[in-house]
Amino acid sequence: MTRVAELVGAEAAGEMHRVIAEAFGARPVLDPPAEALAETPESLAVALAAGSGIVVREDGEALGSLVLERNGDTVTLRRVGVLPRMQGSGVAGELVAAAEAHARAQGATGMQVVARVELPASVAFWEHNGFVRSGREGEKLSMTKVFPRTFTMATPEDAHAFGERLAGLLRAGDLVILAGELGAGKTTFTKGIGAGLGVRGDVASPTFVIARVHPSLVGGPGLVHVDAYRLGSIDELDELDLEMTMAGAVTVVEWGAGLAEGLAEDRLEIDIVRTLGDVASIEDTDERQVVIRPVGARWLDVDWSGLAAYGREAQGAPDGGTA
Repeated sequence: MTRVAELVGAEAAGEMHRVIAEAFGARPVLDPPAEALAETPESLAVALAAGSGIVVREDGEALGSLVLERNGDTVTLRRVGVLPRMQGSGVAGELVAAAEAHARAQGATGMQVVARVELPASVAFWEHNGFVRSGREGEKLSMTKVFPRTFTMATPEDAHAFGERLAGLLRAGDLVILAGELGAGKTTFTKGIGAGLGVRGDVASPTFVIARVHPSLVGGPGLVHVDAYRLGSIDELDELDLEMTMAGAVTVVEWGAGLAEGLAEDRLEIDIVRTLGDVASIEDTDERQVVIRPVGARWLDVDWSGLAAYGREAQGAPDGGTA
């Protein structure tokens, strides 16, 4: 028996209604009730005609389904349901993976979904699949996933130009967390950000002072450059009182993975990785791959196309996910 996730339209309204009625009917009683329980085959047909849907089938039977609704550059997932007897079998994950594949293929920058705060297991599922909390209205919790992007830079010098171009997308309060091995180009990348922001002073590795502040020379946000290489805990990072300077600056934390994420709900997590042609020889001419993982709704409407002039963008999912 093989399960297949398929893109569907209004013709699937009947079987999707059966899934939704069973899935949402088996949930705990909520106040107010889930809006999905008011759906009919006719209302679903209208929604599917305006957008599309995903159905996971096995031997012709629909086991799970969702509705895809396009809103600008974002795809909203609605009426996500799995038959009660199939919950915990991976069907929900297959639905989300198929939805992401379709959204990426259509050029969307990310996905959104609404979860109920009274259902912590549901919230945990979306977090496990890369969604983060981006807002709340009453019992409804908005959750967002912005798709990662991968760019390949031919030379180390491109890291500076790439960072300079990225600076044009940044604003005061933004947090950038840089990861990569020694010599990958993190500081060169940060120099480019500083040049793009037009800040004062030479942007260099702050290893011995841990953090440096570079005020703006052009009336824009300054740059706070942090090297967390020698920091052993989040408590040591907290002692820097970065929150005091973040509101008026772009904060870049090298070696910050696993330490700096708590500084901001919305952030860019960037990995710079050497792509070696000859593993026996590490030269400065090696290509670099830059993987940008935007976290939070702040990045949903960002136009990343301008970065392609400084590093070609890879096709597909940069992190090995569905694309």
